[in-house]
Amino acid sequence: MIIDVNSDNFSEVLEKSYENLVVVDFWAPWCGPCRALKPILEKLSKEFGFILAKVNTDENPDIAQEFGVHGIPDVRIIKDGKVVDKFVGALPESQVRNIISKYIKSQADKIIEEASMMILAGNREGAYQLFKEAVEKYPENKKLIIEASKFMIKTNHLEEAEKLLNSIKEYDKEYFTQAQALKEFIQLKKECENKEVNTDLEKLYAQASCYAVEENYEEALKLFLEIVKQDRKFKDDGARKAMVSIFTLLGESHPLTKEYRKKLAMWLY
Repeated sequence: MIIDVNSDNFSEVLEKSYENLVVVDFWAPWCGPCRALKPILEKLSKEFGFILAKVNTDENPDIAQEFGVHGIPDVRIIKDGKVVDKFVGALPESQVRNIISKYIKSQADKIIEEASMMILAGNREGAYQLFKEAVEKYPENKKLIIEASKFMIKTNHLEEAEKLLNSIKEYDKEYFTQAQALKEFIQLKKECENKEVNTDLEKLYAQASCYAVEENYEEALKLFLEIVKQDRKFKDDGARKAMVSIFTLLGESHPLTKEYRKKLAMWLY
């Protein structure tokens, strides 16, 4: 819901914050950054379902003064009648999304949670249909695409996963590296199901690949590291590449990333 706010209806809009999150956008027609931020806020309002209250500071200087607005665009996030967060300037969509998601779940986030519950209950077909419908409805939601792709890889819908991952372009900086890592996981899935393994190293690589796809990352990292120790060049440096992909998906702050990045570095250098 998008509401143009003025002195007459502002208090009424604030009252709505006890029922739903209210995002107040202080803007002006002459403000270039305001025009850049406008479609982002409007898009996220539809996606998250929060109330977007737009305050033209030229027409409503009293409201801007009340909130201590000095530069625009200035965005205030209001919950239960109180300002719980704010930012100034035209931030990228990913940053705005991260700020807002601290206080309200998007429809895509709810779908991810619902799919996770289905998977835990053993209803993989239901989760598959839910993800398939969701990515068609929210094709711009990169987080949803990443989670759907993980599921598609795990359940052997590899072509669908690759198609989804190809929709994430290099300028989607926050998610592009994750997408590239998951493309590597598509190859690991194939290695996991490869029946033509003869040598001990091939068997070790296949087992490590299975662990990775099953998200048993600690065991996967142990085995991939062992392969690096035995033969760095095996499968075109595949074990090291697989470890780096796992690090990307876990994030640099994850304990396993910290532990095994150090161990990998010791053997490489």
